[in-house]
Amino acid sequence: MENGKLYLVPTPIGNLKDITLRALETLKEADVIAAEDTRQTLKLLNHFEIKKPLLSYHKFNEQNKSDKIIELLMEGKNVALVSDAGTPGISDPGSVIVERCIEKMIDFEVLPGATAITTALVYSGLDTTKFLFRGFLPRENKDRRIITNDLLKSQETIIFYEAPHRLLDTLTYLLDTFGNRRIAVCRELTKVYQEIYRGTLSEAVNYFVENKPRGEFVLVLEGKRLEEIKEEKRETWANLSIEEHILKYMNDGINKKEAIKLVAKERELPKNEVYKFSTNI
Repeated sequence: MENGKLYLVPTPIGNLKDITLRALETLKEADVIAAEDTRQTLKLLNHFEIKKPLLSYHKFNEQNKSDKIIELLMEGKNVALVSDAGTPGISDPGSVIVERCIEKMIDFEVLPGATAITTALVYSGLDTTKFLFRGFLPRENKDRRIITNDLLKSQETIIFYEAPHRLLDTLTYLLDTFGNRRIAVCRELTKVYQEIYRGTLSEAVNYFVENKPRGEFVLVLEGKRLEEIKEEKRETWANLSIEEHILKYMNDGINKKEAIKLVAKERELPKNEVYKFSTNI
């Protein structure tokens, strides 16, 4: 008997019209649908008049239920996996069963579809050429600090998810950690009460003090600006002579030729002028 196939099926993040024709076709043809919240998925299925057996599959049972899904697949059943909203495996259950399928050499397919990440990124108006997604930040400051310390120098736009009851605390923490960077706070994306707030972190804190957070949020935070990075570098050599500046790089293991290039670039000087200060090194 041939194995069945697992399908990871994205579902709308708010507006039911955003489901794809392929997703509907896959849900209709699946033998079983594994759902993060069967009650939530039942609303979706009823809306599109799809009747299928449902299997509960969420973060608290995905280890055990992954074994059950593997059994079904090895029996030749096709299983569609959905989360409450968006793409399974992205801040939602899904990665465990994918690992199991790879281990067992069982075929699986990931359908493209709705995700809040890219929707919020484009809405933000911030740099879309490179970005980092970090999901939900931990509750405890010491755990959050481990993550944010790694992000402080990143030039990439940074995306977080957040719940309404933690929004103000998170915005305040980001302000204290990153300084007053620009941010887009995206609420209830694709839903009736969708709202996109753009401003600085301090402005966002003040706004949501006055306007009680409701719904689910995606935070899109500006990465470190190139001007800031240049200014920090400038501060490190501001009190050094050109000769000391070259030596600083050479002491870090950089050869003399490259050190001259770096110093010339940082000081915005011609290389031949910097070279004059290296003859006695």
